[in-house]
Amino acid sequence: MITVEGNAKINLTLDILGKRPDGYHEVSMVMQSVSLHDTVKLTKIPKGIELTLNVPGLEADERNLAWRAAALLLRERQVEGGVRIELVKRIPVAAGLAGGSADAAAVLRGVNELYGLGLTLPELCSYGAKLGSDIPFCIMGGTMLATGRGEVLKELEPVPEFWVVLAKPKISVSTAWAYQNYDEQGAEAHPDNAAICEKIKAQDRKGIASLLCNVLESVTIKQYPVIAQYKGWMLEKGALASMMSGSGPTVFGLFADEKAASEAAAYLRSRTDADIFVCQTTGKNENQN
Repeated sequence: MITVEGNAKINLTLDILGKRPDGYHEVSMVMQSVSLHDTVKLTKIPKGIELTLNVPGLEADERNLAWRAAALLLRERQVEGGVRIELVKRIPVAAGLAGGSADAAAVLRGVNELYGLGLTLPELCSYGAKLGSDIPFCIMGGTMLATGRGEVLKELEPVPEFWVVLAKPKISVSTAWAYQNYDEQGAEAHPDNAAICEKIKAQDRKGIASLLCNVLESVTIKQYPVIAQYKGWMLEKGALASMMSGSGPTVFGLFADEKAASEAAAYLRSRTDADIFVCQTTGKNENQN
């Protein structure tokens, strides 16, 4: 049996540069992995794919990205055998935290190790990109500048350690809906990715925090004002910065230490019915071969 963790991600920045001929959006964003994770256990079976998970109502068949990731690698590498996948989810679904992509990335890394396929992380990324734009980042982890449709990655210096509070309200936001509404309304402010990359290189915590920007935030907040409320509470409770991750609705706050993060999390739990998590920024994944 192989056990692999699939880490959630947050967006320190998210910019949309336009619509591509293939229907995807051209993006430029700084992505960061955090310690909140799902756990994937993989076991060899004679043939096929078996998927079990701990979230009632979540698909456990070919509609699930984890299942499709296993199917893709077994087929493409002509593996003689199958895999049983036990998935323990902690990352909330439809939250802007790349939970499904994290699971698919963990399965690709795990099947590679389980069957001794010898693929490098960049090779696994090329498979992951066939299934979803966030999967290559989730395979690599750490701190990355993502361009193209999100699959073209440039490794950055690891950010100085932040404690992170995640607050996921009891609403779900469709990525397709957020991008469609962005196409209609646009954004007034765009991130300065060159500047934040410099601040990351300089290990400037406050500088990084001052440059958080997500062009989808205004789209989602217009529909769900609670996101702005959560951001306000995070800042009130000492966050260096607070922003929505991805297309939302999860709001994250960056904190300098565990005590401040824990106190902010307790406050949010007392004021909201949101799912609240305290975690940390994490470094890149190592190749398991």
